[in-house]
Amino acid sequence: MVRNEIKNFRDIPNIGKAIEKDFFLLGMKDPIELVNKDPYQMYDDLCSVTHKKQDPCVIDIFLSAVSYMKGGSPKKWWEFTKERKIKLSCK
Repeated sequence: MVRNEIKNFRDIPNIGKAIEKDFFLLGMKDPIELVNKDPYQMYDDLCSVTHKKQDPCVIDIFLSAVSYMKGGSPKKWWEFTKERKIKLSCK
């Protein structure tokens, strides 16, 4: 179940001012846009937009936000670290 009712990024678990700003930098205006996003591509895009390598933990936060907006249960961002490490070790 997609979470259409969420209108502010900071209403998503793990999202504070800094990550909300990152979403804006990536051109997003509404949390529902996260449903169709690839967290790994978002991270790469953020690194490009800011011209600096971001902390890889940002991917975990992006993973948690996308999962939640797609209807996943709220989880702490670090619960996605293992998934990221497995995925990136395969690249």
